[in-house]
Amino acid sequence: MGSEAITDNQQLHAFLFPVMAQGHMIPTVDIARLFAARGLKSTIICTPLNATSISKTTERDRSSGLDINVQTIPFPAAEVGLPQGIESMDKVTSTEMIPKFLSAIALLQQPFEQLLEEHRPDFVIAGMFLPWTTESAAKFGIPRICFHGTSFFSHSVMESLELYKPYEAISVDADPDSSFVIPGLPDKIEMTMSQLPDHLRGKNVFADMMEKTRESEINSYGVLVNSFYELEPAYAEHYRNTLGRKTWHIGPVSLRNTNAIDKAQRGKKSTIDEHYVLNWLNSKEQNSVLYVSFGSVSRVSNNQLLELAMGLENSGYSFIWVVRQIKTDDEESFLPKDFEERIEGTGLIIRDWAPQVLILDHPAVGGFMTHCGWNSILEGICAGVPMITWPMFAEQFYNEKFVTQVIKTGVPLGAKEYSMWIDAKNVSLVKKETIAMVVSQLMGDGEEAKEMQQRAKEIGEMTKMSVEEGGSSYADLTTLIEEMKVYTKK
Repeated sequence: MGSEAITDNQQLHAFLFPVMAQGHMIPTVDIARLFAARGLKSTIICTPLNATSISKTTERDRSSGLDINVQTIPFPAAEVGLPQGIESMDKVTSTEMIPKFLSAIALLQQPFEQLLEEHRPDFVIAGMFLPWTTESAAKFGIPRICFHGTSFFSHSVMESLELYKPYEAISVDADPDSSFVIPGLPDKIEMTMSQLPDHLRGKNVFADMMEKTRESEINSYGVLVNSFYELEPAYAEHYRNTLGRKTWHIGPVSLRNTNAIDKAQRGKKSTIDEHYVLNWLNSKEQNSVLYVSFGSVSRVSNNQLLELAMGLENSGYSFIWVVRQIKTDDEESFLPKDFEERIEGTGLIIRDWAPQVLILDHPAVGGFMTHCGWNSILEGICAGVPMITWPMFAEQFYNEKFVTQVIKTGVPLGAKEYSMWIDAKNVSLVKKETIAMVVSQLMGDGEEAKEMQQRAKEIGEMTKMSVEEGGSSYADLTTLIEEMKVYTKK
């Protein structure tokens, strides 16, 4: 990813302040490491419990001579009525906790401004749900760059929905499967009413936050995008030129993790020994294993997990399945009787957290069933594997459209409804027969599967070139650094 420093008399100092969710913290740490590898001083701002999952990576980088640090701000859980230990989105387990969590995030503004005053960084990269960081940085004459953690495509879709509101032409009493075209995009993209985020329909605690997020992005210095130009050139141009956003694409940032230790320890501590997983994969033929994971936040009902278990077993293909179920008194109630005995040798279950990049990069993995979080999508793209898409909330339905319709490296499983990650029990079941059929479609040797596999492989090879010297993301990172140098001299 380019480790040579850009020499200058004065070392630039970047503050990086991610939203307290694994899907935001993980790429932000990678970005901090990228800056440090280019000779900048990187300081990651986070809360004490989140610092523990970051520290191993930053300590390794520091021991290799990089200037990267973690600065903690206490999380005000008690002040907003949250239990101690709730410091990230994946710990939020009820709808009542969401507004409290957002209130706690807002209370971080004052201690963050104290850090700005004390350290005076040259620029700030802050997550989307920290909209007040634009104002905070401006108080000290510091530019704030916004990081949403998604693609140019999703940025463009979100902006078109805000600008044109095509869904308003459809009656509230209409069939939830009623579809509309999202106007103003390079491709014809359709969505159904049931796939529309709740906040656009004014139903949800995030509605006010999303408006503040959009406003702060418009007022910020620019937007950092974890993508690369060759993946979505039409949407990079559309977002920059048609919508007028100042952006830099510097991804895929996960490619900063080049060795097995970095890949294994990225994010939270894995609940399984990575050597065991690798040995299991080593026993499988190339492209024969399906990797199944729905991210760090998504919750799937036990009834749906039961259908998924039977669908995977009935498909006849080998699989690794990362399970995060809704907690019940009977932890394993979703598994069919004797399931783990029957799948021994063909299926591997990992509970809670897995070394995802390490698994996806293994030659035995030939497919990825994903919730369509952008980190997962991009990690699948980097590994060159085709995907089965199962979106749930956030911008995941947009990401599904990108994979299945724009780059055409995936098959939709047929998820119909947007649902907050906490409301998994209210979503229609995807049946075991559908799951087995789509797995066979992706993993089989049919013409469509072969074409997807070839396209995925070709795009995967492009990702490595983009982050090396001379590549588009390498060049955009250089442009951003040089621009910040000029800004500090004003």
